[in-house]
Amino acid sequence: MSAKTLTTDSVVITEPKYPRSIPFIIGNEAAERFSFYGMRSILATFLVAQFFNPSLSPALQAVAEAKANQSTHFFVTLAYTMPFIGGLVADWFTGKYKIILYISILYCFGHLCLALFDTNLDGFTIGLVLIAVGAGGIKSCVSANVGDQFDKTNQALMSKVYGWFYFSINAGSVVSTVLIPWVYANYGAQWAFGIPGILMALATLIFFLGRKKYVKVPPGGINKNNFVFISVYALFNLGKKLKGQSWLDVSKGKFNPAKVEGVKAVYRVMSVFIFAPIFWAMWDQNLSEWVLQAEKLDRHISLGFIDFTVLPGQVQTANPIFLLSFIPLFTYFVYPWFDKIGIKTTPLRRFGAGLALTALSFVIIALIQMRVDLGEHPSVWWQILAYVVLSAAEVLVSITGLEYAYTRAPKSMKSTMSAIWLLTVAAGNLFVALINGSIANGGFFSKFTGANFYWMFVGICAVFLVAFIIISPRLKERSYIDEPEDDSEIIAETNNL
Repeated sequence: MSAKTLTTDSVVITEPKYPRSIPFIIGNEAAERFSFYGMRSILATFLVAQFFNPSLSPALQAVAEAKANQSTHFFVTLAYTMPFIGGLVADWFTGKYKIILYISILYCFGHLCLALFDTNLDGFTIGLVLIAVGAGGIKSCVSANVGDQFDKTNQALMSKVYGWFYFSINAGSVVSTVLIPWVYANYGAQWAFGIPGILMALATLIFFLGRKKYVKVPPGGINKNNFVFISVYALFNLGKKLKGQSWLDVSKGKFNPAKVEGVKAVYRVMSVFIFAPIFWAMWDQNLSEWVLQAEKLDRHISLGFIDFTVLPGQVQTANPIFLLSFIPLFTYFVYPWFDKIGIKTTPLRRFGAGLALTALSFVIIALIQMRVDLGEHPSVWWQILAYVVLSAAEVLVSITGLEYAYTRAPKSMKSTMSAIWLLTVAAGNLFVALINGSIANGGFFSKFTGANFYWMFVGICAVFLVAFIIISPRLKERSYIDEPEDDSEIIAETNNL
């Protein structure tokens, strides 16, 4: 039963009930995010200390850090490429429940490898690959599985449940990034990687225990009316395109015309998303490059009655804390204030402002690094200031990007757009991984070390920002909220299901 009926003398009131599966889904997500962010909080520092520069030789440190950052960003690249594949497999072949359960088991073996092979780089790398496949493979399915649990009788409760769902993500992140670096410093790598593994095993068990309570949407089989099939067909049939036609119009003879129009909308959104990888290339450095920089800072914090030294991996906790604070601040105060003074905060303007703040956060980091390069130990408060700016940029770029993807894509393409948004994270991390690989191997980018590394990203981001300012006013947009699909589009879409 999803609802209960209350009867009064003259009125019948139906009170919605939460799906019985929700506690299992939220508990699973909190434990899984703890495991992922916990191991990642110490990954870069561990790789340097254990494998790439165990002797702590100053002469090897720059190359060792580049190798560690390369490995970390390749790991994230794989983790954010897999959601696209995991989503397709779930929708076409397995359904969400099976892929979440089976890949979670694989995920657990990945954590086991990290704990067992903390002195064996090959075994440790296998563990990273398994975790990336696991975390990425279930990422596109878990949040969608939340929505599957609701029907018409209780859909009014969905927004509250998603609120708790995302709270569990940030709660798991904050707790793990405080606890795991402390465990690593006091009890060593096996415990520091073992505890996230235990939490992932717990996450899998929690999910399994709810198996009889889930609403399980069966797979729909291969649906050829999708982004990939339509795009590939159009590319191989460009010669059939008539004058004045879009290159995708040649697909209308073979595929549902409404779906083809949806794919066009996807490409319009992608013209904005091409600017997102530089943001993620820079944002994800706060979990690797910035952590390594924090090792060289004065991390002593004194706030009157509070006096302690924060660990390098714990500094990154600032990001989710500031992010949770800034989301309501921007939503209820900053955006309305700009709208009130006549500066409309459109998604594209927010996105551009976010890129500018991302560059500014790296200016702060570069200035810190200049002092570090001189042998100084600046206060960690300067890096926390950079986290403040970067977290504000995240609100403007990441949350706006998700909103833009949702409102600018038709119903049939919303999942596709979410997957493509995650691919921009993978693309950004791949870019940073390749740069770090070049530094480690003495290639072209080897001259960009120390502060020059961060100034290089400031310059690249500035180029992207200028290009965005020039291109964004010329982008063709259609909001499917303000301009819903007409009846013919919806009928064509329904007939194709």
